[in-house]
Amino acid sequence: MRKMADHFAVFVLGLLAVFAVSLFTLYSYSNIRKQHVIVTVATLIAWYSSFIIVFILPLDISATKYKQCQKDHNCSLENSNNIHETDPHHGFLANMTTVSSPSSCPCVEPWSWVPQTVLSVFWKIVYWGAQVLTWLVLPIMNSYASAGEFTVIGKLKSAIIANLIYYATYVVIFCICLIYLATQPYVTIDLENLKVIGITASNTWGLFLLVLLYGYGLVDIPRSIWQSSHTLYMLQQTYFKVAKVTMEYSEAQEKYDDTLEDVRRSVEVIKYNHPFRKYVDTILSKCPEDFRRSLRRNDDYVDYNEQDCSIPTEKSLIKMHINVMTTMRNYTRTQSQKETLLHKAIQLEDDIANQNSSNRYYKRSTGEYNGYLKFLYSPRLEWWWRIVVRSLLLKVFAVTLGVFSAMVVWSECVFFISKPVMSLFAIFINGLGKSHSAYVSIEIISILVLAYLCVCAYRTVFKIRVFNYYYVASNHQTDENSLLFSGMLLSRLTPPLCLNFLSLIQLDSHVTKDNRVLETEYTKIMGHMDVISFIANGFNVYFPIAIVLLCCATIFKLGSRLLHCIGFEQFIDDDISQEIVDEGKSYVQREKIKSARSRDQLQRRTALQNSIRRSELGNKSSASITDWNNYKSCDSTSNSKIIAVWLCLHPFLFSHCLMLFFCILIHFYLLLFQNKIFY
Repeated sequence: MRKMADHFAVFVLGLLAVFAVSLFTLYSYSNIRKQHVIVTVATLIAWYSSFIIVFILPLDISATKYKQCQKDHNCSLENSNNIHETDPHHGFLANMTTVSSPSSCPCVEPWSWVPQTVLSVFWKIVYWGAQVLTWLVLPIMNSYASAGEFTVIGKLKSAIIANLIYYATYVVIFCICLIYLATQPYVTIDLENLKVIGITASNTWGLFLLVLLYGYGLVDIPRSIWQSSHTLYMLQQTYFKVAKVTMEYSEAQEKYDDTLEDVRRSVEVIKYNHPFRKYVDTILSKCPEDFRRSLRRNDDYVDYNEQDCSIPTEKSLIKMHINVMTTMRNYTRTQSQKETLLHKAIQLEDDIANQNSSNRYYKRSTGEYNGYLKFLYSPRLEWWWRIVVRSLLLKVFAVTLGVFSAMVVWSECVFFISKPVMSLFAIFINGLGKSHSAYVSIEIISILVLAYLCVCAYRTVFKIRVFNYYYVASNHQTDENSLLFSGMLLSRLTPPLCLNFLSLIQLDSHVTKDNRVLETEYTKIMGHMDVISFIANGFNVYFPIAIVLLCCATIFKLGSRLLHCIGFEQFIDDDISQEIVDEGKSYVQREKIKSARSRDQLQRRTALQNSIRRSELGNKSSASITDWNNYKSCDSTSNSKIIAVWLCLHPFLFSHCLMLFFCILIHFYLLLFQNKIFY
């Protein structure tokens, strides 16, 4: 039991670690405080179920290799009762009781062994939960969040209508597979085959999208990291982005002003006693606080019985509601992006200015570093990191990922060849599996490969932009619609990504045509697509070869050049791009001058306030000294007055004191005189 507890500790720690990563990623992109709780929970579940495969699938692979070792050494049958003893009186808990293997079996149990029943239940929850999210829940929530209706029923109706086309594509694929299945005389249409058709249609759509994302991500990630090591190139690219974002911000600001003006007119026309006033109040709740305060409150009663053409209709208010939500989102996002890119451009300019520093001290144009590590991050250390070490590490990392991408592309082209084994990842996993105890190495390699594949696919999902409808932006600038859409895409990509990885390491017996190969619990849950042979043996096997063509197109930037030709400006080495770069550079210089003036004014204002404060303190101190002197003089004067009054009131005492004083003087005089005579 203690050993089983250790195994489950690893399993639970992995789940918690992935949950922490998912929560941090969601926090970085979304605005949790302002968005709806249901949107946050649904997106977190979708992202978590997509990220969890990086950790759980390698555990399933190591467990499968352990069972394969038992089968190859003819010890699986004798250990079947020892590994999982089933007690009909205890049921599921009895299946999780692990007993040590006999000494006759050379196979060593993995350190992260998870019982078969647990993995089976876990994969069912992850897979079917992701399918329900991606095909039913998230699309409806996505359309519901962007709907402009003012009632729940109206939003649901609009969401269902908006998703009819979306569901129609899935129904078409399902019907094509069903018609093909009906034409096959050796296949019967039953519930199990219908489930296979549904899984096949979903995985086919997901695999098509996955290959497109691979073709871009496998090239773009190493190239982006390599370009990040060249400061001058990154500065030119940042200038280009600054110019584009500035234009987008200007357009968003104009639309922002026009939209608020339309809302102002509607507020002035629709008074509090109109039935549409509650709709106007809903629209106002989406407007900025300053704008709401600027509106003049008018509670005058107006008779709306007569027909008035100036009153907006409900449909026009719905359009205005959608326009307000879209405008506010774009305005806030472009403003945040502009500030981020300006900061990045200034940082890159500082890097170039400090490259030829003789004393190797990093000097910032915006002042000293005030981050969390300001006590350790000295100017000399910052110079070595930003000018020397960082560039070298980025180049090494880019070359490493480039080699990794080449290995993935090669394995995608040859994973269906089992004799001889040509997939590089299958060679690594199979070679380690023969040692009977190298399960840690198997899990590490599987985690690294899966993590890189997920980054290539998921990063593209986070990077692509579909006009202003879908755009995932960092710094808490992603709207609810984009969050739900990203969760929908990730949930749809997860099953084909897992199946594709299992094919790369040749753990799918229906791909390798080797019945001796045991399959993972995930493959048992997913099943096989042999019912539809042209997809199982054709599309799923040979379509990944298209990654080669897509990677070549990405290397030569064919997509960017095509967008550039049709009017969407891209960062390409030509005269138009250079003009945009120069425009961005001039804008950065203007912003630097403006920020420098602001800093100077702030410094002068601070110095003036400090001088005034010091003068006030000086005046207070001099005033306090004068008051003390006045107090002393007043005190002595008052004391003398008191004594004079007292003496006037006691004349006899004054005469006695005077006589006593003269007697003392005479006494001392006589003493001195006697001493003189004596001596």
